[in-house]
Amino acid sequence: MAVKAGQYRGMTAEQRHADRRTRLLEATLEVWGSEGGPTVTMTRICAAAGLTERYFYQSFSGLDEALMAVMDDIAAQIAERAVAAVDETEGGPTERVRAGIGAFVEILTDDPRKGRVAIVESVSLDALRPHRARLLRQFAELAQHEAGELYGPEAWSEKEGRMAATMFIGGVAELVTAWIEGTLEATPDDIVEAATHHFTATAHR
Repeated sequence: MAVKAGQYRGMTAEQRHADRRTRLLEATLEVWGSEGGPTVTMTRICAAAGLTERYFYQSFSGLDEALMAVMDDIAAQIAERAVAAVDETEGGPTERVRAGIGAFVEILTDDPRKGRVAIVESVSLDALRPHRARLLRQFAELAQHEAGELYGPEAWSEKEGRMAATMFIGGVAELVTAWIEGTLEATPDDIVEAATHHFTATAHR
C-alpha cells in the first residue's frame, strides 16, 4: 500500500509532533509529580517519554517551559470542569458551588500528581512562582465572576469581591497542600465541604 505524501505510519508531521508533545507532557507530570521521586530534569523526562532531547526541543525551549505547560494544562482542566459542574447542577447557590468546588478538588486529589505539581512543587522553584501566582489570580477572577453570577445584587463590589475571591483560592490551595503533604487529617469530601462553607459565607454581602 502506498504511503500518502507527508505521512508516516498514517500520521502527518503535525500529528506526530502533537503526539510527541503529549507524551512529553505526560512524562513531565509523572517525573515531576511523583512523591519522593528524583529531581525533575529534561533528561529524565525524555527517558520517561521514550524520546530524545531533539524532540523535546521541538516542543519546548527548555525545562521551565515544559513545567509551565503542565501547570497550564492542569489549570485548564480545572477551569473547564468546575465551570461545567456549576452550569450543569440544579438547585441553589450552595448546591452549585459545591459541585464546582468538587470538580476542582477532584482533579487535584484523584490524581495526586496534579495536586502536587500545581500546588506544592510549583512554589518550590523560583522560575515558576510568578506563573503559579498568575494562575491563582486567574482562578480568583473566575471565582469572583461565578460569585457575581450566583448571587447577583448580593455579590460583593469589584474591590471587595476580588479580595474575597483571592482569600478563598488561597485557602483552598493551602487545604489541598496540607492534604497532599499529609499534615491535614481530612478526606477530599471534607475539603469540598469546608471550601463550600467558606465560599457561600464570604462571596456575598
